[in-house]
Formats: sequence, structure tokens, C-alpha cells
Amino acid sequence: MAKVLCVLYDDPADGYPTTYARDDLPRIDHYPGGQTTPTPQATDFTPGALLGSVSGELGLRRFLEERGHTLVVTSDKDGDGSVFDRELADADVVISQPFWPAYLTPERIAAAGNLKLAVTAGIGSDHVDLDAAVARGITVAEVTYCNSISVAEHVVMMTLSLVRNYLPSHRVVLDGGWNIADCVARSYDLEGMHVGTVAAGRIGLAVLRRLAPFDVKLHYTDRHRLPEAVEQELGLTWHESAADMVPHCDVVTVNAPLHPETEGLFDDKLIDTMKRGAYLINTARALIVDQDAVDRALRDGRLAGYAGDVWYPQPAPADHPWRTMPHHGMTPHISGSSLSAQARYAAGTREILECWLDGRPIRDEYLIVAGGALAGTGAHSYSISG
Repeated sequence: MAKVLCVLYDDPADGYPTTYARDDLPRIDHYPGGQTTPTPQATDFTPGALLGSVSGELGLRRFLEERGHTLVVTSDKDGDGSVFDRELADADVVISQPFWPAYLTPERIAAAGNLKLAVTAGIGSDHVDLDAAVARGITVAEVTYCNSISVAEHVVMMTLSLVRNYLPSHRVVLDGGWNIADCVARSYDLEGMHVGTVAAGRIGLAVLRRLAPFDVKLHYTDRHRLPEAVEQELGLTWHESAADMVPHCDVVTVNAPLHPETEGLFDDKLIDTMKRGAYLINTARALIVDQDAVDRALRDGRLAGYAGDVWYPQPAPADHPWRTMPHHGMTPHISGSSLSAQARYAAGTREILECWLDGRPIRDEYLIVAGGALAGTGAHSYSISG
């Protein structure tokens, strides 16, 4: 029997919900491009319920315990003596989320003698040290595409929010004010601007498709160039590198995975090449940008705004400089954890567990590491140091 250790974020401050704002979710059975949504043999949850927090348990407890397996769910993942560290020693499977990541460092992997499978309930497995997973032969899997559109919608929202100066204007209303000039002194139209994405995979391409109707000029850079038909359809300009692209853009959005080739990409040197007053949107991973360089660029006016929902570490400490830097639109890491997305990544996590426990192959598109090497989506999108 397997022991499954699941790390999820805390329940709402006022308790687990008993009612929700809506009664149902739209039914989606495939993603753009044709990949099907998760297809577990069954589920034990109601779509639209809060599944990503501790009490939601990703809807896994009945499924696992009826088969005789053990499920441990906790949000206590950091610090000496955490529940995660105590339970990790004999865990066979670890499930974590990008929103509340349990960092599987080389040291933790070395201490987890039974660990065979690390599952990301979502997308983005950089919280797992992939070099160590490869060396140990641990399978790493994620629910590819489950929340890509969720994140893309968040990017579009943040782009418009920064360019139109929405959040400061909303604050004026909350504070009882009505000074129009205060609201519009930093407000522009997105129309006609040059918008570029660093990486045009599932999220980046979805962002481009959603922004095209705003009559913007679209740019992208990616090590895998898109088909010519897609470039023509959206009027895309491809650039060989981020350094080549960003000087042309008014808005840059980062949609690349974190790995050795992208870590620290947006440093002072690259930001200095951007147009003065450009906007930078990062819902990918915080370590792709230099934390202090972003702060400096906002304060001296090189950047007009920065938004995103990814921080390092997560949760961000109360004194994190991004909480107080000017002209930002940061949120906690929520873009890929809408209730809609939760239904998909909970179902996908169950699908992965069903396959692994039954000895059936896990979908190739869900695999990041398998058989001691990058595999599936991991081989396409990630790199390792070794």
C-alpha cells in the first residue's frame, strides 16, 4: 500500500465554504489543439467546490482509502519539524502545488527513501529539483494544460489593469474620492501597443490569441518557432531571443518555465534595453526576474508597471519588497487556481494516481521526468543542469 503526502494551501480564514457564488461550471472536454481534459475513471468531488485547500483534499481521500492507501494532507511545509518533513521520510508519493509549493530540494529527496512519484496539482514542476529526481529515478508528473487558459486570462486582466491604471482608480472609489486627474494621469489605451511574450507555448499562445482583438502588434520569442500559419493568422513577429524582442515592446509578458536557461533572465541589463515606461507581466515564476532589479526599475521610471502572481519564496514574507514597490499589481499566486481550474487539476491528479497505482502508463503530456531523464512535456520545455 502506498503513502501519499499531499501539501495544499490553507482553508479560507473564515472556514471551508458551505456555499459558492455560482451553481455550476461550463463543461469543457478538450483544450485548444485537441488534448482532452483529465479522464479519471471516477471522481468524488463536485466541480466548482474548493478542492485546492487542505479540507478540499483534491477530492482524493475516499478514492485512496477505499483502496487501502494512506493519505496525509497538510499545509505545514516549511521550517524545522514541519509536518511535511516529518511525513516525507516514508512517503511513496508527494503531491504539491505551484501556489503553495513544497520544495523538493536535493536534501529532501535524499531524505525521502521511499519516494517514487512527485505530482504537481497544476502546471510547473520547478519546485522539484529535477536533477535530483532524474538521479534518483523519481517520476515527476503534472496536469499539463489544466490551468493554462486560467493563467492566460489572468495575464490579459493584469495587462489591461496596468495600462489603464485600474487598481489605483478603484482605490480612489474605495477611499471615497473622485479626482479624475489622479486616475487618468497614468492611464493609456492598449490599442496600437507592441506586446510580446517570452515563450509561446500553451499559455503564451493563449495570451497572444486573447490580445489580438485589441488591435495590438504581437511579438514572441520561443526556442520552438510557431507554425507559419499561426504567425500569419495572428500577425506575429518572431524574435530569436528575449534580448532581441524586448526593445520593441510596450508590454512584455513572461510565460516560460523556470529552468537554468530562464532563471534571472530579466536583470538590470535586459530591463535597461526595454522602452522607458514599458510594462512587465510575470505569471510564470518569480526567479525568472531579478527581484531587486524590478523594484529599482519601477522606482526610477524605467518600468511603468509590474504585475504578476509569482513570488519567491512562496508564501512571500510580509516584508517582501514587491509588496510595497510602486506601480505594481501583484496578487498572491492565484492565476491557475480558480475554482474552474481546481476541478481540472484535481481530476488530473486522480488520473495520474490511478495510472501509477494500477501500473498503467501516465499520459506522455503529463510527464516531466521518467526513467531517469526528462520526458514528455519535460523534454520539450525544461532543461536540467546535469
